[in-house]
Amino acid sequence: MKRIVLGVFIYCCLVSKLKGQAITDEGLSYRLNESGSSYLKLNLTTQMWLRLGENNPGSTQAGFVATNNIDVGIRRSRLQLYGMLNEKSFIYTQIGINNFGVNSSRKPGLFFHDVVGEYHLSKRTLHLGMGLSGWGGMSRFSSPAVANIMGLDVPLFLQTTNDVSDQFLRKLGVYGKGKLGKLDYRIMLSTPMAIQYATGVNAIDIQSDFSLKPAAVQSSAYVMYQFLDEESNLIPYTVGTYMGKKRVFNIGVGFQYQKDAMWHLSDTLRRDTISEPLLNIAIDAFYDAPIGRSGAAISLYAAVVKANYGKNYVRNNAPMNLSDAVLAGSTNGSGPGTAFPMFGTGNVFYLQGGYLLPNKNNKVVRVMPYFMLTHAKYDKFNDAMNVFDLGLNFFLKAHKTKVSLDYQNRPIYNNTNWRVQDRLGLFIVQLQMAI
Repeated sequence: MKRIVLGVFIYCCLVSKLKGQAITDEGLSYRLNESGSSYLKLNLTTQMWLRLGENNPGSTQAGFVATNNIDVGIRRSRLQLYGMLNEKSFIYTQIGINNFGVNSSRKPGLFFHDVVGEYHLSKRTLHLGMGLSGWGGMSRFSSPAVANIMGLDVPLFLQTTNDVSDQFLRKLGVYGKGKLGKLDYRIMLSTPMAIQYATGVNAIDIQSDFSLKPAAVQSSAYVMYQFLDEESNLIPYTVGTYMGKKRVFNIGVGFQYQKDAMWHLSDTLRRDTISEPLLNIAIDAFYDAPIGRSGAAISLYAAVVKANYGKNYVRNNAPMNLSDAVLAGSTNGSGPGTAFPMFGTGNVFYLQGGYLLPNKNNKVVRVMPYFMLTHAKYDKFNDAMNVFDLGLNFFLKAHKTKVSLDYQNRPIYNNTNWRVQDRLGLFIVQLQMAI
């Protein structure tokens, strides 16, 4: 696989040079016809993290107590190859790795994130596709474009079944998408992947978890009204910030539903098994626009989610977590390492905002301070769950070369009364390189 990818990359580079093509802000492009209406494009994005922080109480690593968290890891490395084969046919593939750190298996194999074939019944209004794709979801950032995130990372809780019944948010299924005037829509029917091969799924208990029974079809849809500039819907992944290059204001609504996706035991006597649906509903808004004539820009996103994973469901999660367990008898209910209760049944509010500082002297480096807040009232907890991020983006060449500094503060829950007993912090430095 690696040889194939390298061969495709070298071939595209050589052919591109012979044809007079160049690497542009949109990646490496190769025309399949004289007009350029048929083409192939290749993009590469890599994000590397340096982290320093405290692990949650009682965390272990390979059976040993692990108090601190100091590491370098590859958060993402992705290669995209896509294009219009003719005026009606579109193909999209993405391969790469996620979360490669010091505890990962050596020499990780590249795997497909996306493999999609799509046919355009009309130029704008209806595109139909099939395969492994990110067209499912219920909100803008259920399928985020990781190459142009505004903050350090995306709001992962909006990827509701991430790596439980999907592959890093991608689902196997059929979808339709298009634009009706100012309305942009997507709808998907997918076959959930087998829960038996997922991580973070527990044996059946009195609180809800994903059912091990053969899964019913999952349906999802998201529509957004684009009041100002129109955004591209060529691929499913939505932009984090345009850095003042567009004036965008969208309001969206979406849902995700799967019959009998969850189950739990009826009571402490464990007499009956009760199945429940997975039903998540979201409303969100996105505003990203320049301010004045000095190069300043603002980016804002807000989402309100009614999440229903069944009775008292909560899942702790952390990207590229170094720790793998919590000592027996610990009162820590937030999970090992840098985890916190990321998913759960209840109401969730998310807000992020950033301000791109003015650029009166046409400086090469652009600076963007930002914040992110997740506020959740999970049914299981007696205290609200709040996670804060404050950070700075240094754009050395827009999103193509970017350094991000982030401080995250997260709650530690006591598993005897489900109240917050402490808060801990994590510092992250990210280097992003992309073509």
